[in-house]
Amino acid sequence: MTKIKTSSTNFSNKKQLEHNCPEVFAANVIGGQWALAICCYLINGALRYSEIKRCLPGITERMLTLQLRKLEEDNIIKRTVYAEVPARVLYELTALGYEVKPIIQELGKWGEKLQQVQK
Repeated sequence: MTKIKTSSTNFSNKKQLEHNCPEVFAANVIGGQWALAICCYLINGALRYSEIKRCLPGITERMLTLQLRKLEEDNIIKRTVYAEVPARVLYELTALGYEVKPIIQELGKWGEKLQQVQK
């Protein structure tokens, strides 16, 4: 995930667009390469890190960690650490995260149509 310099024109333009268009803001939160896929898997319930990693075979450890932290920071998922030995950590959607479910389902339907058209 590349950070945009806060002093750049691109950063300013992005922030202005996000401010004026909530759809763009939402798309920037879940529209990353892996964020949407992570949310798709978590819709079915809480998963451990290794289970999420298994669902996304092309993702690196570093990228998965960054994506999970970003989604947690955006209050889309929550991370629960259980005081066990060995420690057990579960990731699950928050109430706000679950609100994305119908959107993801509609995106899935649209994606299937798009795949058929582009064949």
